[in-house]
Amino acid sequence: MPEAAALFSPGDTVRTYGHDPVHHTRLPRYARGKLGVVVEPEGPAPLADLRSQGRDDAPVEMIYAVRFSARELWGEGDHEVVLDLSQSYLEAADVR
Repeated sequence: MPEAAALFSPGDTVRTYGHDPVHHTRLPRYARGKLGVVVEPEGPAPLADLRSQGRDDAPVEMIYAVRFSARELWGEGDHEVVLDLSQSYLEAADVR
């Protein structure tokens, strides 16, 4: 499997994409459009969204452990949730 370059580093604040695709995605609906913090890159893997469609042309992307506060995801709670997310689900967030 070819190496995928990591765009994000531990501690980077990211936002997940917010659209609702018509196909399978590994990004849970409750985490779409939310802010999180990269914990660590976990390594490259083929994009599961395309692999689930039986396609062999899925791009290899870096997978990241991303930490979200429960308050960010559901509006309440004092705990955190860590999700493993593909690089194409994320964008750098400008949080000033």
